[in-house]
Amino acid sequence: MDEKTSSPETPTDVAPAAARPAVDRSTRRAALWATLVAVPVTVAVAGFTLAKLSPDAPVAAPDPSPTSAGPVSSAPVEMPAPALAERPGVVCRALVSQLPATVRDLGQRPVTAGAEQNAAYGDPALTVACGGAEPTVDATADVWTVNRVCWYADERSDATVLTTLDRETAVTVTVPRAYEGALQWLTPISDAVVASVPSGGDSPAGCRG
Repeated sequence: MDEKTSSPETPTDVAPAAARPAVDRSTRRAALWATLVAVPVTVAVAGFTLAKLSPDAPVAAPDPSPTSAGPVSSAPVEMPAPALAERPGVVCRALVSQLPATVRDLGQRPVTAGAEQNAAYGDPALTVACGGAEPTVDATADVWTVNRVCWYADERSDATVLTTLDRETAVTVTVPRAYEGALQWLTPISDAVVASVPSGGDSPAGCRG
């Protein structure tokens, strides 16, 4: 009997060498470059995230404006206090008792003299003086009615000086240039004038009608 020589079978679960995928060197090099690029990008993103999470740098507070609640001097405001006759004295004391504690956001301050006829607010000081002389104005002068009180405005370099023209006893309000819109500061003062200072005859033509 002839002896048969059989060659070993090739296992079916092993792919021929020719069928194995070849390693592409260019693909590996591209992957390496992608990894090198990804690392600094990741670090940059992490740094940006930490910066966003860290507290913001403190912002300097704005300087207080003349009408903001900044530090206000508590020193008495220097004001003259001329002697008043009996009737004007009574009227002025009544006015001072009716004046508000603040004019807009300006707090009241002490005065050096005549607390029964003077008042001051804020820094620089807006002042109220009762019992002075009423100005003589032309019939065509500009006058203003604020809350039923007739005022004449004398524009000066450092302030607007407003004086009543229709009251038994004159009231003068001095508004420093630091405060814009001088007439806007008269509203609460006009209310106090109406409540305490009687009318003194006809108003100028500009305050009627």
